[in-house]
Amino acid sequence: MEKKTARAVALDTLIAGRRDNAWSDGYLKSAIRKGGLDSRDAALATRLGYGVLQNRQLLDHYIGCYCTQRPEQLEPVVLDVLRLGAFQILFLDRVPDSAAVSESVELVKAHDRARAAGLVNAVLRRLSRSKDALPELPQGDIAQTLSIRYSHPLWMTRRFLALLGPEETEAFLRGNNEAVPTTIQINPLRTDEETLQRELTAAGASWERHPWLAGCYTLTKTGDLEQFEAFRKGSFLVQDAAARLTALAAGVVPGADVLDLCAAPGGKSFAMAIEMEDRGRLLAFDLHKSKLRLIREGAARLGLHCITAESGDGKVFRPELAEAADVVLCDVPCSGLGIIRKKPDIRFKGDGEIAGLPRVQLAILENASRYVKPGGALVYSTCTLLPEENEGVTDTFLKHHDGFIREAFSLPDPLGTMTAGQITLWPQRHGTDGFYICRMRRRD
Repeated sequence: MEKKTARAVALDTLIAGRRDNAWSDGYLKSAIRKGGLDSRDAALATRLGYGVLQNRQLLDHYIGCYCTQRPEQLEPVVLDVLRLGAFQILFLDRVPDSAAVSESVELVKAHDRARAAGLVNAVLRRLSRSKDALPELPQGDIAQTLSIRYSHPLWMTRRFLALLGPEETEAFLRGNNEAVPTTIQINPLRTDEETLQRELTAAGASWERHPWLAGCYTLTKTGDLEQFEAFRKGSFLVQDAAARLTALAAGVVPGADVLDLCAAPGGKSFAMAIEMEDRGRLLAFDLHKSKLRLIREGAARLGLHCITAESGDGKVFRPELAEAADVVLCDVPCSGLGIIRKKPDIRFKGDGEIAGLPRVQLAILENASRYVKPGGALVYSTCTLLPEENEGVTDTFLKHHDGFIREAFSLPDPLGTMTAGQITLWPQRHGTDGFYICRMRRRD
C-alpha cells in the first residue's frame, strides 16, 4: 500500500472528480483507506478536498488576481494545486502559509509539472502577502457577487434569488459551504438508546440528541463511522432528518405491503422497515443492479428481514404488482440541489442537465400510482428544491389522475401538520437537507 499525504489524497480527489466524474465523498473515503492515512491526516484530506470544491469559484477569482494567466488557461492539474494552496492560505489558520506554498510546489513536481513550480510558488506567495487586503469582489450585480463569494454557478444563484430573495439566498448558499454534523437514527430492533449512547461515547464520538426528532442523534468528531462496533452490529443507520421525515410521512404500519421504487442505497427502505417493526413486506427496487448489494448488506446489518431487494425500472409497469401496495414511495432521481452541503460536486451541474428530469420524475410517479391499492398512499419525494421537480410534478400528476388527492400528514414539532399534503424542507430554515415530500391518497 502506497503511503500518501493528506494533500496528495485531496489532489487525487480533485483530479478524479474533474477527469472521471467521481463523487468526492465516495472517492475520498476510498482514497483515505488506500492511502493509509491516520485519523488526523484523514480529517485534513477531507477538509482540503471539500474545502476546495466548496470555494472553487472564489479561489479561482483570487488566483486570477495574482497570476499572469487566467485560471482557465492553466493546465488543470496546476490549477488544482493552486486551489489547494490558496485554500490553505485563505481558510486554514493552523497551516502556516510557508507550508502551504512549499507543499504545493512539491505536489506539482510530483505530477510531472516541475516547469510550473515557479508559477505555483510565485502566485501563492503573492496571495499570502495580500491575504489581509484582498481585492474586492465584483459589485453591482448581487447574483454575480453571491455566485463568486459562495462558489455556486450564476444560473443557480439567480434561481434561488428568485425563490428566496437576497437575505435567505445568502444564508442558503453560505450553509452549503459549512460543515454539517452527521445524523443517525437508532435501530430499536437491535439496541436501546442508553446502550447506543454508551457505545458512541466509548467510540470517541461527540453526540447530542436531535433537537426535535426522536430516536435521532447528531454526531461530530466521528472519523469513519463504518468502523464503529455499534455500526457494524446494526445499532444505527446514518440518515439525515429529512430522509427520516419522508419515512414518517409514508405512514407505514406493521404488516403493511410497501414498495420503494428507487431505493438504493436503501436508507428510506430501512427507516420504513423499522417503523413496520420488521413485519410485513417491503420490496425495494432500483434500476442499477450494482446497487442492490448496498440494500441487501444494509438490511442484513440492521437485522431487517422484511426487505427484498430487486432490480427494476421505476418507469416500467410490472403487472404482478398492480394494486398490491398499501404504500408506494417514489424517491425519484433529481438534481440533488438540496444536498449540496454534503455533496459539493452537485453545484457544478449545468441547468441543461436538469431540464429533462421532470419528465422522468412524472413517468415514475405515474407508473407508481398503478401499484397503490384503493385507499392506499402514494408518497413522492426528492432531495432538490426546484419547484419544477417538486410541486410542478405532483401538480401535473394530480391534474391528470383524479383518483388521487393530496392528503394531510403530521410530522414532529416544530413542523406540525402539513395540511396541504406537501412540504419543502430548507437547510437554512429547518436544519435538514433540502427535501420535498408529498403524500397522496388513492380514493377507494
